[in-house]
Amino acid sequence: MEQKLRTGIIGCGKVAHLHARALVNAHNSDFRAVCSRSPENGRKFASGYGVSSWTDVEEMVEKEKLDVVVVCTPHPAHREPAIHALMAGAHIMVEKPLASSLEDCDAMIATAGKTGRQLGVISQRRFYPPSLRMHRAIKEGRIGRPVLGTVIMLGWRDKEYYDSDPWRGSWKNEGGGVLVNQSPHQLDLLQWFMGSGIEELYGLWDNFNHPYIEVEDTAVAVIRFKNGAIGNIVVSNSQKPGIYGKVHIHGSSGASVGVQTDGGAMFIAGRSGIAEPPVNDLWTIPGEEMMLEEWVKEDSDIFNSVDATEYYIRLQHEDFIDAIIRGEQPMVTGNEGRKTVEIFTALYRSQKERRPVRWPLNS
Repeated sequence: MEQKLRTGIIGCGKVAHLHARALVNAHNSDFRAVCSRSPENGRKFASGYGVSSWTDVEEMVEKEKLDVVVVCTPHPAHREPAIHALMAGAHIMVEKPLASSLEDCDAMIATAGKTGRQLGVISQRRFYPPSLRMHRAIKEGRIGRPVLGTVIMLGWRDKEYYDSDPWRGSWKNEGGGVLVNQSPHQLDLLQWFMGSGIEELYGLWDNFNHPYIEVEDTAVAVIRFKNGAIGNIVVSNSQKPGIYGKVHIHGSSGASVGVQTDGGAMFIAGRSGIAEPPVNDLWTIPGEEMMLEEWVKEDSDIFNSVDATEYYIRLQHEDFIDAIIRGEQPMVTGNEGRKTVEIFTALYRSQKERRPVRWPLNS
């Protein structure tokens, strides 16, 4: 008989519904409970999935005997519930980013180590077939050594989006703008594909057409990796209605591979679906160029046969739970999640200090 772990959710906002559906559908999950500071919101959310509702994290974990808890609170509010759930005995998966500060990341990572529990962060775009195909090609050396990596994400968020939740658009309650909320997936893919730690970063950010928020809507950076490679980041929420998100990696052999993770208007939890299938949009490995058309069709067929907003999150939950059952590390650990927080933290520091920021980054 297949082993299932008891799962729960902390936070009942829009993105929590995607995780609830994923935990209901995951083959190794027994979805049992949700926790919200608002009893009314918690009961309403729980009733939709036939699970129990709680207002105290530790009580929920202990009474429901939960094995895995997914934290879906706003970014600056990840640390406290995650640590309480870890101390109560649960393994923790955190919605991206892992936190809005390195201090919070380090506190969660330290608690996971102390309690012997797994800590992971949502980065479901790693589970896209074109992303996995890219990572495999790079790891096998089919482009030589990665020497140049680029992220370009050109999206849009309107005033209605920022008004949809009281925590959006402020430094205190969101922790940042496009870097913290919309681009962590692409930043994660960049460092995963490049396979080398970062040595230094120089960055700039600004707010060009969202005067009703405090945080940045656009940011750029230049990166030097420890292995000598370089990278470039351009991310923005200022292009209507959204153009694309791409991660491209160029190798020492002259061959290049790329993925368009997002196309058209960008996905917004609770408001819109994923507009276009994720596909490899660049592939110049000798002898494999002609495969691109076949892969695009194959990946588009998969995308069109599933609910993509839930399906890839479900794959990551299944990976996380299977890792716990086997006593192994999941694909995206807390330490991996910290790397993304390092990138946007360094960019903010670079703008403030008007100089490149070098690694290692301390909280």
